Amino acid sequence: MPIALLALAIGAFGIGTTEFVIMGLLPEVAGDFDVSIPTAGFLVTGYALGVVVGAPLMTALGTKISRKHMLMLLMGLFVVGNLLSALAPAFGVMAVGRIVASFAHGAFFGIGSVVAADLVAPEKKAGAISMMFTGLTVANVVGVPLGTSIGQSLGWRTTFFLVAALGVVGLAGIAKLIPDIPKPEGVHLVHELAAFRNAQVLLAMAMTVLGFGGVFAAITYIAPMMTEVAGFADSSVTWLLVLFGLGMVGGNLLGGRFADRALMPMLYVSLGALAVVLAAFTFTAHNKIAAAISLALVGALGFATVPPLQKRVLDHAAGAPTLASAVNIGAFNLGNALSAWLGGLVISAGLGYTAPNWVGAILAGSALALAVLSAALERRDTRHAPDGATTGPAQVSTARH
Repeated sequence: MPIALLALAIGAFGIGTTEFVIMGLLPEVAGDFDVSIPTAGFLVTGYALGVVVGAPLMTALGTKISRKHMLMLLMGLFVVGNLLSALAPAFGVMAVGRIVASFAHGAFFGIGSVVAADLVAPEKKAGAISMMFTGLTVANVVGVPLGTSIGQSLGWRTTFFLVAALGVVGLAGIAKLIPDIPKPEGVHLVHELAAFRNAQVLLAMAMTVLGFGGVFAAITYIAPMMTEVAGFADSSVTWLLVLFGLGMVGGNLLGGRFADRALMPMLYVSLGALAVVLAAFTFTAHNKIAAAISLALVGALGFATVPPLQKRVLDHAAGAPTLASAVNIGAFNLGNALSAWLGGLVISAGLGYTAPNWVGAILAGSALALAVLSAALERRDTRHAPDGATTGPAQVSTARH
């Protein structure tokens, strides 16, 4: 794999840290601003919705400049957002800072996925994408637990100052290591939008919303679940997040490896197993060992879906993939926002801190159903295609003409 992927992984590390570290610091932030835990949860929801809106918007705004320079601009925006969060005098200002940072998220991963895929041979594209996302998963092993620990001991503002510094390092890495790849000739915003006429692209995005939403249903409120239900001490949240992050790293790498060999079977296995584990988590959360194992499995199975889903979108939007790739990252975060909101609803309804787990199981099961539907439609289109014609990725590439 080219060393340029390291620059993308560094940026992903910073973004992953800021996205997930807030979950371990919700009690501290809520106490500082004198708001409830569910209200503080809007910092998670707001960030996710910012990604949903920012991904297509920032990608569209970046159509006139090279992908390298756009990545640099996005990391600059990320730094500004985290500095604003660190300096926020009120809860509303912090929420704005989170949204500013979130606007860099979707476009960075969307454009970064295209750049990563362009740097390697076709049979290694999913592996290259997973290498970039390794920065996101490693953030959950190192960045998030360390940021949570620092935030609990030195104050949550210190954590966000350090995250802003990570963004500066990511910006320098992109400037130094990413080649200035010319944009494809003849591909404009109208061609990028044409990819959304492909049903397979839309189905892949719907799978992304529901599948990854299942993960976030459980993870958004993981701190109160593990302390109030499983009986862990507050200080244990840090190493529990490390465990979740280790699961993410392993699942992401396996997902990238097997998606290049058998993409749809990889999705069937990961989504089906995720639904089962989330349903079981409702019960295993009452036992420390079983809860810890379930947490690691949720991380592994959830992130095993990321490379295949991202590659499927790139394949079926082959002629103009940048906007579709960015919007699919927004779809991950739409799932995050949806599940965080649904999780807050069931907790506020008095169903307890384990209730978001069965919400996640339903979401993951729905994603599996869509995967089966998507494969069935693809087989039907292949059977009905005229001799010599193609369907799927190759056909979509005509959108550029």
